[in-house]
Amino acid sequence: MMNPREVVNFIAAEPFRPFRIQMASGRSFEVRHPEMAQVGRTTLTAFSALDDDGGSQEQWHRISLLLIECIEPIQASVG
Repeated sequence: MMNPREVVNFIAAEPFRPFRIQMASGRSFEVRHPEMAQVGRTTLTAFSALDDDGGSQEQWHRISLLLIECIEPIQASVG
């Protein structure tokens, strides 16, 4: 379980670093910009954009803070 302050710390970090939210169900959400997430008392609302292959549609997801397993930085790809 994450408390709202822990999530806000990731969103408000200076400089911002993209991160991944890992859910207890195994599902994950990537937050690549601070405006893609909004924290409430018990929920996080996260925006997901289209995949590169067009596999998913843009949409907002309401996520229970109780079901967040961990938040981890997304490592930049070396190319």
